[in-house]
Amino acid sequence: MSNLIKPIDYKPLLDMKQTEQGIKTIKEFFQMNLSTELRLRRVTAPLFVMKGLGINDDLNGVERPVSFPIKDLGDATAEVVHSLAKWKRLTLAEYKVEPGHGVYADMNAIRADEELDNLHSLYVDQWDWEMVMKEGQRNLEFLKNIVRRIYSAILRTEYLVCESYFEIKPFLPEEIHFVHSEDLLAMYPDKTAKEREDLICKKYGAVFLIGIGGELADGKPHDGRSPDYDDWTTGTAPGYRGLNGDILIWYPVLGRSVELSSMGIRVNPKALLYQLQITGKTEREKLYFHKRLLAGELPESIGGGIGQSRLCLILLHKAHLGEIQSSIWPDEMRKECRKYGMTLI
Repeated sequence: MSNLIKPIDYKPLLDMKQTEQGIKTIKEFFQMNLSTELRLRRVTAPLFVMKGLGINDDLNGVERPVSFPIKDLGDATAEVVHSLAKWKRLTLAEYKVEPGHGVYADMNAIRADEELDNLHSLYVDQWDWEMVMKEGQRNLEFLKNIVRRIYSAILRTEYLVCESYFEIKPFLPEEIHFVHSEDLLAMYPDKTAKEREDLICKKYGAVFLIGIGGELADGKPHDGRSPDYDDWTTGTAPGYRGLNGDILIWYPVLGRSVELSSMGIRVNPKALLYQLQITGKTEREKLYFHKRLLAGELPESIGGGIGQSRLCLILLHKAHLGEIQSSIWPDEMRKECRKYGMTLI
């Protein structure tokens, strides 16, 4: 409850019926634009995967996946996905997707260890996407190009929402600003990582923060990243590392920055081995996903996840994810939210 933001004088601009219609409009329009922009084909995604194959996303390495035994498989354990980061790369190989094309899926996950607040729920819904890279695209400029194209799809969706509901006014900047996490630390050395994100996003409106997962000059990573999907150790320039990052925007309704997407160029065999070594996870080399990657059976790719409920929240100018999605919230949070104009579904 201490993390709950209670915006003063908050009033939802749309009623519940309009909100549901707006959610449908945003989801249908954005995924069509994302698919067209990046040449992505929709694929059907799993809700759960088998434990012990190395396919589930480990996030920061401490979150516990929801698991259950399967009767017809001798009580073998399945895990509800955290995301589809590694599953998508296997799918690219299975579908023999050609370079310059990719896949996307509706990802639904349960993250039982989330600390619940305005932006974090037990239920996570994302557009998970993955694209096969062409030769010569393993570089920072290609990553930036993809970020700009995704941000363009977000801007087009914002325009549609504002045309559909006169109460909603646009607030996103025309362009997204790029900054490396190392430079951000140098700009605000006495601030926490979250405070640095807020300051840079308030200044530029929309930011892609490069290089998340590796240690910075202060000996700490900007934020945690699993060692086996994003490449966060390959150098992009002398003294800089990371071919991944987050799309962040400044959100006036809550007076803070909001992460809309985590994405990056994926590990190749060399980066995987190095990142497993420096994180003390070398035992993963024996897992199904990792063995296939190290054997050269998976394509070079770039991919990420884009929060569906979060995108709807910011484009409909809502103050709490519970106004967008149906989930479980503490009774005390529901009461507090009601007092401040946030009606949770």
